[in-house]
Amino acid sequence: MREFGIGYSDTAWISSILLAMLYGTGPLCSVCVNRFGCRPVMLVGGLLASLGMVAASFCRSVIQLYLTTGVLTGLGLALNFQPSLIMLNRYFSKRRPMANGLAAAGSPVFLCVLSPLGQVLQDQYGWRGGFLILGGLLLNCCVCAALMRPLEAPRAGAGAGKGPARRLLDLSVFKDRGFLVYAAAASIMVLGLFVPPVFVVSYAKDLGVPDARAAFLLTVLGFVDMFARPAAGVVTGLPAVRPYSVYLFSFAMLFNGVTDLTGSTAGDYGGLVVFCVFFGISYGMVGALQFEVLMAVVGTSKFSSAIGLVLLLEAIAVLVGPPSGGKLLDATHVYQYVFILAGAEVLTASLVLALGNFFCIGRRPAADAEGPECPKPPADGRVDSREVERFLKAEPEKNGEVAHTPETSV
Repeated sequence: MREFGIGYSDTAWISSILLAMLYGTGPLCSVCVNRFGCRPVMLVGGLLASLGMVAASFCRSVIQLYLTTGVLTGLGLALNFQPSLIMLNRYFSKRRPMANGLAAAGSPVFLCVLSPLGQVLQDQYGWRGGFLILGGLLLNCCVCAALMRPLEAPRAGAGAGKGPARRLLDLSVFKDRGFLVYAAAASIMVLGLFVPPVFVVSYAKDLGVPDARAAFLLTVLGFVDMFARPAAGVVTGLPAVRPYSVYLFSFAMLFNGVTDLTGSTAGDYGGLVVFCVFFGISYGMVGALQFEVLMAVVGTSKFSSAIGLVLLLEAIAVLVGPPSGGKLLDATHVYQYVFILAGAEVLTASLVLALGNFFCIGRRPAADAEGPECPKPPADGRVDSREVERFLKAEPEKNGEVAHTPETSV
């Protein structure tokens, strides 16, 4: 900010563009994964993310930072983020919630380290040297990509014909009411979800807290988040809880919104520490449940397309959220208003998901809820094998698992 003479809103655009690329390139990532597989897409993403940070260390204007850190690094991270989620969905079924929670815990682990590390790098090497070192660290994404071993597809029998061609982007998910409700709620949620982590350090500095102690707030948030995500995954995986995962996700957003509203009353460093603890719990719950719920809503076969489309819808909200908070801060110079706005947006998303699921999905007509009427066997007890085959092929996906056809169930 000091070197380029810019304000809070201009600075917030850097993180917003990065997040917008992370979300907005969702359909592109879906097409690439369906066409080339997860491993090569992640390898290219790791190279782009590293190149963007290295190039940012040589920038001479904030516009160049937007293009390097925002666009290039954001695209690289997107090509790593989405394939990792798709691979999780392919590897796990029964214990998928726990796997999602454990995998999501990696993000807060890096957040715990990144905040103090960033402060140390800035003090020792300046922000340019820090970006250069972070670019080198991002090359480890390529190492992670190398571990994404693709699963071998089951071999068809000698007499089996080829199945239908796989769509690179399946738009039929827009016909699913559950997907539409989820997409609307998620888009509203991201308007305010990322605002507090962006501004909490500046909030502490505005209260007169030293830079090192202010940066430690993100470490506290990340440390709590690190344990909240696996715990939320374990709870969601319980047989009694998993059918109600949508409502648990709605509660997580409600918890997060209320935390933002109460955090706006913090007037000292201790109050901000308490806020970061509770925000870390709620943020971890949202992070662990967000994509698990989407997997449960659309099923395994459509998840790779559904996540790309959801991220595209969320990209617009991500691009608006932090800059709008920065504009409000520049106009009022009151951090409390920023947190109140973020909390109201997340609370609205919680209500949209819960009420939409209850009225639009939970109370379907009896015919829709029960599915297509199954043919009854004839009175003499004999069943035509062709009728059995038609019934199995019409069996819908249940609980996020692919329905098996007679050809794959021999």
